[in-house]
Amino acid sequence: MERTELFDLMGELKLYGMKAAFDEVMTTAVKRQHEPQRIVGDLLKAEISEKQARSIRNQLTIAKLPLAKELDGFVFEDTPINQTLVHDLASGNFIAQRNAILVGGIGSGKTHLAIAMLEAASGPAVAAASTTSSVWSIGLRPRDP
Repeated sequence: MERTELFDLMGELKLYGMKAAFDEVMTTAVKRQHEPQRIVGDLLKAEISEKQARSIRNQLTIAKLPLAKELDGFVFEDTPINQTLVHDLASGNFIAQRNAILVGGIGSGKTHLAIAMLEAASGPAVAAASTTSSVWSIGLRPRDP
């Protein structure tokens, strides 16, 4: 079967990952004399990877997340936001001194904040964390000498 016919069939079956990886997989297979099962397996892996990537892209589009922004670009003037407090929190220095409890509904970002706090505290402190569906409790203590 000709390459163009294969591409037409892959397009008809919506196997876009296979179609995109076909030339690379076949070049490698010929060069290394892969078995037919290995070639088919590589093409299937490429298709699965492409479908997973497409699913993530679609979910991110549906989520309508705001664009990532830098704290330095935030304008504090004419807002009720305490600039000093925000910069203190962003530095992470408070983490090694206090316990923290993050409260919020599912999907509010508690887990992301907890992970960032635990990573920031990995230096001079030992961190322990526990969670329920709506509360994260993070306890920090100095490392033993």
